[in-house]
Amino acid sequence: MEPLRLQKWLAHCGYGSRRACEQLIQQGRVAVNGAPAALGMKVDPTRDAITVDGKPVQPPQGAPVYLMLHKPRGYVTTRKDPHAPRTVMELLKDAPAPVFPVGRLDADSEGLLLFTNDGAFANRLMHPRYKLPKTYRVWVAGVPSERALRQLREGVPLDDGITAPAQVKRLRAERDRTLLEIVLHEGRKRQIRRMCQAVGHPVQRLVRIAIGDLRLPHDLKPGQWRALTDAELAQLAPTKRPNRR
Repeated sequence: MEPLRLQKWLAHCGYGSRRACEQLIQQGRVAVNGAPAALGMKVDPTRDAITVDGKPVQPPQGAPVYLMLHKPRGYVTTRKDPHAPRTVMELLKDAPAPVFPVGRLDADSEGLLLFTNDGAFANRLMHPRYKLPKTYRVWVAGVPSERALRQLREGVPLDDGITAPAQVKRLRAERDRTLLEIVLHEGRKRQIRRMCQAVGHPVQRLVRIAIGDLRLPHDLKPGQWRALTDAELAQLAPTKRPNRR
């Protein structure tokens, strides 16, 4: 989210007119990241902790929030699950607004996972019509033959039908394992794990590194999240760029 003047954000959140919000700042009642706010300063509401009279400023209902998380292993992609030991929402307790995951990664998988409170944006991102590619780095057991790689590329018969064509590259081969890059244009439950199992090379580690042209940043460590920039949102073509209010 692009930085904006603090008084503009406060007014947007219902604290009165911009003039009234300027007075709140001048009276010392507003803090940003624990420090007294200054009139005219700019803030990023998705990153900065803003309080008025010691209470967190909450975005108005429906204000769009777009976040990325580097999901670590061991977390279930769900908002609530009484049977799950850990869910991804535990990693977003400090998010600027209630959000939900866009798509999913299974508990044993890692990598790029998006969150938002914008239902229309999420629907566009997940709609099969757009066939938004998702890129994974996958360690599998053994060294797949050219025949196995060709089957992964052309389609693997599974219990829910033959998979759509995929892009598969062998990046590295070791004595007892191989690193593949797999690009999917569809999203079935545990699809890559089932595909690789079907050709005799079970997955050992699976990391999603990109959704469309949006790549997992190298400096975003497992368990960390941050807001998407406007440029990153634009990389999620062919979805229409959302309007930030």
